[in-house]
Amino acid sequence: MTKILVTGASGQLGKTIKELYSNNKIGLNFTFVTKEDLDITVLNDLQVFFKKNSFDYCINCAAYTNVEQAEKTPNIAFKINAEGAKNLAKICKVFSTVLIHISTDYVFDGEKEEPYSTYDKPNPINEYGKSKLEGEEHIRGLMKNYFIIRTSWLYSKKHGNNFYKSILKKAKTEKKVFVTDSQTGCPTDAANLSKFIILLIVHKSHSFGMHHFRDQKIMTWFDFAKEILSKNNLLAKTNLVRVAKYSTFAVRPKTSVLSLNN
Repeated sequence: MTKILVTGASGQLGKTIKELYSNNKIGLNFTFVTKEDLDITVLNDLQVFFKKNSFDYCINCAAYTNVEQAEKTPNIAFKINAEGAKNLAKICKVFSTVLIHISTDYVFDGEKEEPYSTYDKPNPINEYGKSKLEGEEHIRGLMKNYFIIRTSWLYSKKHGNNFYKSILKKAKTEKKVFVTDSQTGCPTDAANLSKFIILLIVHKSHSFGMHHFRDQKIMTWFDFAKEILSKNNLLAKTNLVRVAKYSTFAVRPKTSVLSLNN
């Protein structure tokens, strides 16, 4: 029985993994922990927890993902996304646990016209991206048996706070829904990312290192909003307004498409 620790279990990815696989008879034994159960920013707590339990894999879904707030309180973002990742890398190395860490397309500046490969040099332009990149660097510097999976525009139709759910809510509560078309990326369903992660474990992959994962379609936020409304039979009833600029505190990559060539 393969033993797997999932941190950040209260987030959309953690909840999705739990929904899809916790009762799945595929020889996997999951332990799901929230921040209240196990705070990855406290190294001693991690050490005690790992001593009491034995894990083959740790899927780190714990992250500070509020891009706007990260600009105002970057210390919190770095504490979780950078120091937390560093702590997990240290502990996973000591206890011979394979770390599967989730990162982001926001480690890139968005100036490249072609999709970003795993070999492209990161250049984050906001505090969230900088904190996630620092977390990546800690892991790469401390471990060999790890997977860092960069993904983009992650959403769940059921769990968490995300663009998908926000658009549906706005369509039902607001007269006009304003969405920018100035950013291009690849919306990625948390269910698909979950399947990719579990396949790495089931197949006992040794393709350690950096990976990119995203869904197939490349689109703007406006395109994505239109697709969401269409699939939920709300497009005809919604006044969806395309805007070139959208007021945000954080600077965001103009084009952050990840290459699927791993």
